[in-house]
Amino acid sequence: MEERKRRKQVPEYDGTLRSHMIKIPTCISECSGIRVFGRRIKSLAFTTDVAIIRNINVDAIIAVYPFTPQPAIHRAIMQAADMPVFVGVGGGLTRGQRVLTLASDAEHEGAFGVVVNAPTTDDVVRGLKQALDIPIVVTVVSENTDIAGRMAAGADILNVSGAQNTAAIVRSIRKDFPDVPIIATGGPTEETIRETIAAGANAITYTPPTSASIFAVSMDRYRRGLEHE
Repeated sequence: MEERKRRKQVPEYDGTLRSHMIKIPTCISECSGIRVFGRRIKSLAFTTDVAIIRNINVDAIIAVYPFTPQPAIHRAIMQAADMPVFVGVGGGLTRGQRVLTLASDAEHEGAFGVVVNAPTTDDVVRGLKQALDIPIVVTVVSENTDIAGRMAAGADILNVSGAQNTAAIVRSIRKDFPDVPIIATGGPTEETIRETIAAGANAITYTPPTSASIFAVSMDRYRRGLEHE
């Protein structure tokens, strides 16, 4: 027993300058992960902030943002990241051939996968599947989604983002599709993360604090330090 415990202990080095980096909840390691091109991915950070990307200990980045996808943005993110990046290529306001063009560009730049929004049509998913050799990640926001249709069209991974209903949606999908790879948002606490993993999520998306909120804490500490001088 003691020998097994020693083997599980993981030596760690933080250094000084990187000791304040963002560390995700350790409970995320309890999920199975999804192996993509030989790399096992359990945690993904939902961010496009390159400063956060350079200072967080996740396995991958999911770069989805509420604007029209632009190659300049995903190139900058992939250049900054030292981990795989899954790139958002639209499917909501951005549709049709533009999605295919953005996805092709992302693949050529080195994206590990492309992410499409929930309104994306099955025809677009089929077009992506025919054109790309990287995973197509299809976002699911409701239990009413036609999962069978999504899978038939070529979805490789499902990205469940249902706010407080996420765990329920994952559980519903797992009933009929026990083997489909699922990424899901974990929520704000270890309890909600564990609930999502127990429901059947293979990987967890974590939303880190913003640079502004982190910097506010640092500035407050600096001010209090000056007050005591």
